Amino acid sequence: MTTDNVANRSIQLGGKEIGPAHRPFVVAEMSGNHNQSLDRALEIVDAAATTGATALKIQTYTPETMTLDLREREFVIEDRNSLWAGRSLFDLYKEAHTPWEWHSPIFKRCRERNLIAFSTPFDETAVDFLESLDVPAYKIASFENTDLPLLRRVARTGKPILVSTGMATVAEIDDCVRTVRAAGKSELILLKCTSTYPASPEHSNLLTLPHLRDLFDVQVGLSDHTTGIGAAVAAIALGATVVEKHFTLRRSDGGVDSAFSLEPAELAALVSETDTAWRALGRINYGPTATEKPSLRFRRSLYVVADAKEGELVTQKNIRAIRPGLGLSPKNLDEVLGRTFRRDVTRGTPLDWNLLK
Repeated sequence: MTTDNVANRSIQLGGKEIGPAHRPFVVAEMSGNHNQSLDRALEIVDAAATTGATALKIQTYTPETMTLDLREREFVIEDRNSLWAGRSLFDLYKEAHTPWEWHSPIFKRCRERNLIAFSTPFDETAVDFLESLDVPAYKIASFENTDLPLLRRVARTGKPILVSTGMATVAEIDDCVRTVRAAGKSELILLKCTSTYPASPEHSNLLTLPHLRDLFDVQVGLSDHTTGIGAAVAAIALGATVVEKHFTLRRSDGGVDSAFSLEPAELAALVSETDTAWRALGRINYGPTATEKPSLRFRRSLYVVADAKEGELVTQKNIRAIRPGLGLSPKNLDEVLGRTFRRDVTRGTPLDWNLLK
């Protein structure tokens, strides 16, 4: 990949730069963790700000724009392994949705706390509403990444778009990318995502990240539903520039998303450790770095380890490879054995060619 590729160019979002040359862009996803309390939602904003996260994201929908008010057949979650087994879709979305009248105060609090605020729209009415609030970017959820009309509507805003790729085939991701690029000037970031809640590390397949980046020439990130922060740190090492994690005040408070959400101390650790991972990437480098050069003197080298007289034979009894590194390199051992000393030498003298005949 060359530096001219789109994947290596910075994207500006809300006054922050996203890209390989910049610190990871960490998004705290509130989702339904407000538990239907605006006060709690604002408390979540405050808590996210203290962790060092870059942005806070919410979701914009109503239960009516998501599904039908039916409690039968496919409108009920039947998977016994689901966190929401037995719940109707309508009731679940009714509990989880963020009332539209809360958006403005949530975004205002984010601005006050120096957090970038944006949202996930689930239909075109949500996009229209979010445009009225002048959001700086949009996130498309995995379950909507095949909704090409929605993608076109968002792309026409010209704002950066983050798209979760959960469940999507290569062909479906290609449709998504082509749709966005054809519809507007939006810059695009694809987020690797596993659409299970919580997700297991074994099903995260993070090795997809560099392939996804190179295949579509886009920046990539991780929308992570695993517990803990290990997957997020690994994603940065594999080229992710964005990490999104669900965030709550306390998992013990319950709520539709609490089981796979991070608490404040955990999100703060994620911010710190992903930053460490990013800084550790550096560049391709061999040989001593500037900070390593002082340590070169402590390498092993050949030293006189027993007093020797002029004309005495050099053997492994009177020279040996030890630390520090001021003598000849250990690789020269075979060349010096069998030679003789030019003069008397004392124990602790670094071996030098000038000492030998």
